[in-house]
This record gives sequence, C-alpha cells and structure tokens, in this order.
Amino acid sequence: MTEKLKDRIDFSSSSVGALGIDLPVERPVGREDHSLTPPSPTAPGGRWGPLRNTVAKAVRRPLFMITLAFIIFVGVSAFFPSWFSSYDPYKTAPADRLEAPSSTHLFGTDEMGRDLWTRTLYGSTLTIQAALIALSIAIVAGLTLGVVSGFFAGITDSVIMRFVDVLLAIPGLLLALAIVTALGFGTVPVAIAVGIGIVPGFARTTRSEVLRVKTLPYIEAARAGGASWSRVLIRHILPNSWGPVAVLAVLDFGVAIISIAALSFLGFGAAPPKAEWGTLVSSGRNFLVTAPWVSLMPGLFIAATVLSLNHIAKTFQELER
Repeated sequence: MTEKLKDRIDFSSSSVGALGIDLPVERPVGREDHSLTPPSPTAPGGRWGPLRNTVAKAVRRPLFMITLAFIIFVGVSAFFPSWFSSYDPYKTAPADRLEAPSSTHLFGTDEMGRDLWTRTLYGSTLTIQAALIALSIAIVAGLTLGVVSGFFAGITDSVIMRFVDVLLAIPGLLLALAIVTALGFGTVPVAIAVGIGIVPGFARTTRSEVLRVKTLPYIEAARAGGASWSRVLIRHILPNSWGPVAVLAVLDFGVAIISIAALSFLGFGAAPPKAEWGTLVSSGRNFLVTAPWVSLMPGLFIAATVLSLNHIAKTFQELER
C-alpha cells in the first residue's frame, strides 16, 4: 500500500514538472526570506541618491547652469563686493554726475557721480542678508507649525491651520508693511516683517507633505517594527518631505528679495547714504526722462536675480516629478 502511494506521488510530481508548474519550496524554519523583504524607499543610491540624480540631470541643462552661475556671482558679490569693483560706493564725484553706462562705469553714475555698478554690488549685501534672515525665520517657523500640525493632527491641526489661514487672508506685502510699521525702520525690521509674511506658505506645504508621507507603507512598517514616533519623524518623515519645501525655499527667496526691495523703495529700509536695491531704484525716480539708467540698471539686476531663482526652483520641481 505504501509503495503504491509513493508511485502516485512521484508520478504527480513529474507531471507537474512537465507542465512547467513550480511547486512551493519548503524553507527552513528560523531563516529570513530576504527576497520577500520590501526595498527601503531610500535604497537606490542611498539616502542622497534621488538628490544626486536630480542634480546630475539639472547640470545637463545649459540655461540652468547659466542662471546658477549668475546666482553664485550675486551671492559672492553680496559678501565680497570689493572683489568686483575698485570704486568707493559712497564717494561723490560731481564732475561725473549722471554719466551714461560705459566701459568706465558699467551701470553709469547717479546724481552725485557715484558708480552705480559699485553701489548695486554693495546694495546686494544688505538686500541678500535681509532676504536670508527673512527666509530663515520663515523656514524655522513654517516647518515647526507644519510638522506639528501634520504630525499630531486633530485639534492641534485645526487650531494651527486656522491661524495660518488668517495670515494667508492678508497679502504678504501688506502684512509685512503693517509689521515693519510697528517694529520701526531699518534692514533688520524689514527682514523680520518679510519673514513673518512668508511663513504661511511654508507651514501649509510642510503640513501637506507630512500628511502624505505619514500614510506611506514604510512608515507603518517602521511603527510595526517598534520604532517610536519621534524616531519615525526624524529618520523617515522629515527626510522624505524636504523636496517641495526646498523648492519653495528657493522661490520664496526671490519673493523675499522683491518684498525687501519694495519696502526699501517706500523708505522703510536702510537710511541713506547706505546702498540697498530698493533705495537705488527709488533714488532715480526724478531722472526717469533725463537719466533712466539710474533706476533701470539696478531694477534689471533685481529682476535678473529673481528670475534666475525662479528658473532654478522650477527646474528642480520638473526633475522631481
């Protein structure tokens, strides 16, 4: 009886093999089956793999490289303006008053004979530093509000988001104008006011990314594996939520520059004779007909900086899709 049963089993196995059907193979108890383990979301190329791939694709775009080189130049000249001009930004020369752009004066001269190229470079020091202060305030406050709101949800989310909605209902420049009026004039008050004005965008973007990442399967797997919520937040949620926030930071850096220049144009920035991009544009209002370059050249420099930042942000946004 036993021999007949063996013959039937052998026949069944050979028939199944002939038909090309694979029978399940018994695995030894106690050994892990790594072939069934889902890959880590940051496995290809490590944690920084996606960033390296994005940068590699961006480098192959000529326009991106041109705008990046210009932004690097603006950043370097903001901290070391004397490297790119030998003129004194505050020394007057009445004999050279309102000279047109030339090889001697790239941007021409203003109503006091000062070199506009030099004053634009030195003006970037105050404007870029103020924009960096504003962006730092916005990132710290916006990330904190967005992470707390998206991570804890519930009543915490409702309270924080209603506060953010109130800030969003007020135009950013108008909110900054109200804040700087209360704080007083100067570069630092302007930077603080602009920073507070762009906090809501960071808060909402961070919240939406935290809510999206928090529901992904590997977060549930980490929790099931015994990881605490604080570890999940630091090791998984925050690193995988940085992309849209980084793109928004580049875009809002340009927004901060425009807002700071606008407030300086209205007279809330640094007091004369200090050079600031907004005050440079404002000082040429009386010469728009006779010497338009006094306002035009600094204005074009501001526009080129903001458009370059926008192009860099849009490029990274496209490559991340």
